[in-house]
Parts: sequence; structure tokens; C-alpha cells
Amino acid sequence: MPDLTIIIPNFNGKSFLKECFNSLKNQNYPFEVIIIDNASTDGSADYISNNYPEFTLIRNNTNRGFAVAVNQGIKSTDTEYVFSMNNDVVLEMNCISNLIECLKKNSNYFAASSKMIQYHNKTKIDDAGDEYTILGYTQKVGNGKSTDLYQSAREIFSACAGAALYRRDIFDVIGLFDENFFAYMEDVDISYRAKIYGYKCIYCPKAVVYHVGSATTGSKYNRFKIRLAARNNVYVPYKNMPWPQLAFNFLFLIFGFLIKYLFFLKNGHGNDYITGLKEGLNSLNKIDKIEYKRERLNNYIYIEWLLIKNTVKNIFL
Repeated sequence: MPDLTIIIPNFNGKSFLKECFNSLKNQNYPFEVIIIDNASTDGSADYISNNYPEFTLIRNNTNRGFAVAVNQGIKSTDTEYVFSMNNDVVLEMNCISNLIECLKKNSNYFAASSKMIQYHNKTKIDDAGDEYTILGYTQKVGNGKSTDLYQSAREIFSACAGAALYRRDIFDVIGLFDENFFAYMEDVDISYRAKIYGYKCIYCPKAVVYHVGSATTGSKYNRFKIRLAARNNVYVPYKNMPWPQLAFNFLFLIFGFLIKYLFFLKNGHGNDYITGLKEGLNSLNKIDKIEYKRERLNNYIYIEWLLIKNTVKNIFL
């Protein structure tokens, strides 16, 4: 019986599925596959059912979002590890076993993040681990830089759920992905939560994947994605920071949101970004804040140091 389940949410990704699924054949680690189809209208579900009967297919009647879909997959299995994978990701040979090897190095590791390379420009990195900043948004480390870089394993703030391995039993401790996020930043949120509980994430450079990017939403910058990400950028600090930490970081967060607004204003999406921020502020009553516990004080101090360090690196490197 495999101790790994690969979980692939899908929404209208039929054109990507064959290459994505074929890359699973290059893995030398046993696994089972669960695909959650979010009411695709492009024939994805029937294509999977007809051509890949060995995969477990869960069909949703509506598009319930990435977070719900991954949670459905996690709830449907009891394997020791779960691998969350976007439908527009192609795995390089032995990617899975390299992630397993990284995660096994320390029982305190919650997640292992792959080295994501741009599918359409395989000389450039897409993401070599996510770093959350005091400004309230995430830096995709290495984005656009040479694939020759980031060759060493290192601790990171968050593993990108587009191609990340998680230790299943830790979900039982910290909870699953927050379904209020729908999509975007849900992986940062759960990694943040894991850090509050004292767990860590690691970047695994030998686990290589190729990522098309924005396959579901259609483009890097679009109204839906910008609005949703802006809303979720409000949720993350509100949910995970206790009130004293939130007060300390407040001006930095406001400054960070202003920088993002000016960026999107220049690109013609200023109103979409503001709409997302307003939606986040107006719906905070839906978000359950993580309960502050005194015994986790050192974890909060460590997280604050990481936020400051990541911000400085983002500015000067």
C-alpha cells in the first residue's frame, strides 16, 4: 500500500492533463492519485474517467476552489504523505522521491517545496521557495533568474502548493487549508500556521517541476486573480498575527498594500486591487484567528524575524 497520495485539483485544464499525468510515470516512488474536478466544462472529468481509470476522480458540482479541492483529497486518504500538484505542472524524473528524501531529514518539517521552472522558458526559475514579508505579500524567490541558481536545500517560509509535499499527520495538528481563501495565498497561510506551531518548510532543489502558470485563470494579471489575491493578503496577517504583532506591523502592511496598489494602478488594475482589499476587510468576520498561546511566544518572535529578514532581502537582493 503506497504511503503517498498525489492530489490534483482541476478546472478546465484538459489541455494540460496528458503531459501532467505522463510525467507521473517518471517517478520511482509508489503513489495513488486523487483528482478533484471543480465542475469543468471542457470535458476534463470524462477525459480522466475514460483514460485514467486507475486514478480516483472526485467530481464537484460547482467550482469550489483550490483550497476545498485539496482538502477533499486530504480527507479521502490516510497516507503518510500528500503531494499537492497543479494540473499545469510537469514533473521531472524522480521529483517525488527527492521531495520524500528532503522531508524525511527532519521530523519537524511540515512541507517540502520543489524547484519550479518556467515551462515556456526552461532556463528561468518560476519559484525556488516562497518568502513572506512584513509588507504583507509573498516573494517568489528566484523568479525569472537562471536555473543554475538555488542549488542548495534551505529553510523557506512557505511551500508553493502547486508542487509541494506535506506530512499528513501535521494537518491533524494544525488543520487543513483555509477554505475561505478559495485560491491564492492558502499555501502561505497554512505554512504560516505551521510555523506558529513550531514546524518548518524546506526547499528541495533536486525536485524539479515545470510550471506553465496561471493556467486556470488565464493570465498572470487578471481581474479575478488580482481581486482574490488582494483579499487573501488581508486575511493572512489578520488570521495569523496576534493583536500586538499586528499593531507593530500595521504601518508596514499599509505601506506594502500601497506599493501593490501603485503597481496595479500602473498596469490598469488599481480598482481590482482596491476591490479585493475592501472585500477582505469587510469579510474578516469569516476568518478564525489563530489562538495565541504563551508557550508559542518564541515561534512568534522567530516568525517576526523572518518577516523582517525576508523584506530586507527582497529590497536589497
